Amino acid sequence: MADKNVLIIGGGVAGLSAAVEFANLGIHVDLVEKSDFLGGHAISYACKAIHDTCVKCGACMVEEKLQSAVSHPNIKILTGSQLQNISKNHRFSASIRQKPLYIDREKCTNCGLCLDRCPVDRAILQGFSKNNHPFYAVNKEKCLYFKDQSCTICKDECPESAIGLDKNASEYAIEADAVLIAIGFQPFNPKDKPYGYGCFKNVVTGLELERMLKQSGGAKKPSDKKLPQKIAFVQCVGSRDAKVNHLWCSKVCCGSALRMARLIKERQPEIEITFFYMDVQTFGKDFEQFYREAREKIRMIRAIPGDFYEMEDHRLKVNFVNNSTHETVEEIFDLVVLSVGITPIEGIGSMSRMFRIGPDEFGFLKTNDKKISATINGVFTAGTVQGPMSIPETVAGARSAVWKIINYFIGLKR
Repeated sequence: MADKNVLIIGGGVAGLSAAVEFANLGIHVDLVEKSDFLGGHAISYACKAIHDTCVKCGACMVEEKLQSAVSHPNIKILTGSQLQNISKNHRFSASIRQKPLYIDREKCTNCGLCLDRCPVDRAILQGFSKNNHPFYAVNKEKCLYFKDQSCTICKDECPESAIGLDKNASEYAIEADAVLIAIGFQPFNPKDKPYGYGCFKNVVTGLELERMLKQSGGAKKPSDKKLPQKIAFVQCVGSRDAKVNHLWCSKVCCGSALRMARLIKERQPEIEITFFYMDVQTFGKDFEQFYREAREKIRMIRAIPGDFYEMEDHRLKVNFVNNSTHETVEEIFDLVVLSVGITPIEGIGSMSRMFRIGPDEFGFLKTNDKKISATINGVFTAGTVQGPMSIPETVAGARSAVWKIINYFIGLKR
């Protein structure tokens, strides 16, 4: 197998897991990731252990896979890169375009001066894991240099001369014996739901709360960075919703929200937390005990709120129906967290056409398990590009995809 090469498209949980599995078997991997950083959405997730007791959120698994991948000699990583086209004769021939990388990974020491000195918010992006190197990236869409060349502060201040704003894109030709598509998912955008997301400062998504917990360790109101007194979690935003034609359950939202709620109560016990839900999706054999302990500290209301209203002080009036009295109740919260669902990632259509993989009824790519993957032999899928799944499920699915590809290689030799 040492003579084989696998092209993995997507550097999230599934892509990293598969890359490490292949590399450990002596198979060379070209790992292509569109964004500036590896790890996908999950690299921004906080560890939710309570008193050093693991609650199986899977966040640590992502760090482990990332750390292994970036240091493995059998894995070549191309961040900021996209597949342009691909063809197959006996092997796959892929054309990859890498956008300009303005920070030299060989020179950068991750000192952070570029971020500290930059006068424009988000012109310098910062990753969520130091296992990503460099830990910073220049955001061309925000950087003043790319508007009128009026600012070169990051370049001038860098003590290692690691920043070059005149870099060009690169083109790579890759030969591979199999392709694994692991491009992940897209969080549902709740801006069109009646919750004020994007308009009300203290309405955030679960993913944004994850990042808040990872970076600062606790929950804060975006409006003033102060401690919220009351938090509402709203489940099934963009899942099981006929109005947006998303009829599927995203599976992981309940577990993620409950874990975050418990973590907040542990770290900030003075905060009152209310959990609005339709049904609670179970997870793992320890769920019943976990759920029982959560209910002791979190108010659970089996109802989905209606309209939200923002007050002058940025607190939020939330209307919901009391299931016991069937009366409409109005309650005020300092922070509202929307548990947004997992949806097919943007660009999945072009990927489907390029590899001739039919989407399923929800728009995700069909899985290898159903024996209805690509009409091009040697193309496989893994992770949430197939549909909603947890981090542990994603890791297990990636391992399964690896062995399907190994069996494919064995079949080629017969």
